[in-house]
Amino acid sequence: MLSATQIAEYQPQTDLLAEQIILITGAGDGIGKAAALSCAAHGATVILAGRTVAKLEQVYDQVIEAGGPEPIIYPIDLEGATSENFDELCVHIDEQFGHLDGLLHNAGILGQRTPLSNYRQDVWDKVMQVNVTAQFQMTQALMPVLEKSADASVIFTTSGVGRVGRSFWGAYAVSKFAVEGMVQVWASELEGLGSVRVNAINPGATATGMRAQAFPAENPGSLKSAAEIMPVYLYLLGSDSNAVNGQSVDAQPQR
Repeated sequence: MLSATQIAEYQPQTDLLAEQIILITGAGDGIGKAAALSCAAHGATVILAGRTVAKLEQVYDQVIEAGGPEPIIYPIDLEGATSENFDELCVHIDEQFGHLDGLLHNAGILGQRTPLSNYRQDVWDKVMQVNVTAQFQMTQALMPVLEKSADASVIFTTSGVGRVGRSFWGAYAVSKFAVEGMVQVWASELEGLGSVRVNAINPGATATGMRAQAFPAENPGSLKSAAEIMPVYLYLLGSDSNAVNGQSVDAQPQR
């Protein structure tokens, strides 16, 4: 495996993801949008999953305008989705493509920035549903089409507050601790059994809507854009990382 710095500076071949089918959640904005555009620019057919159709349509148009393969729009709300909904998604992917090469769990919510002693139960439940349970259910449901790929990559999104607990990060931090554990368990179970690998990416401080929500006084101009951290995503989705499994990788190791 490359070092964290080498991954952050990774320079992919233009056709790295040619003929690959990659599903991205939260694809309408921020890092998900950047990932969709970047994957398409490197040859992938992207399945744009998200809850706001208008945003997904804008990304669709941008991919087409840039000359990428025609994407698929798949509206889904992770807060209300059930295991049956994810099973239906698997059927659709199997019928249309026969396999899935990449699954990027980018969608997530921040919740409250408040002490745990004051944390609202309804917000806690929502954060855990979107950031953990729905991602587990989706991965579980899509495993049959991932296993049909010759080289499938599943990527979860983690955070520095999911490795070392920090005050006032509440359910978000707890959800990311859960993601770190889920990646390790799933990777261990899949090791040596087939073509599916599971890793996590910590985007770091990136100019996104969630970052602005968490740090409203911060100057977004001081942060990297979502497009600037795409090398690590392309590396873990592409075949150059086909031996990497169970890792939690920093997109900005120097920060």
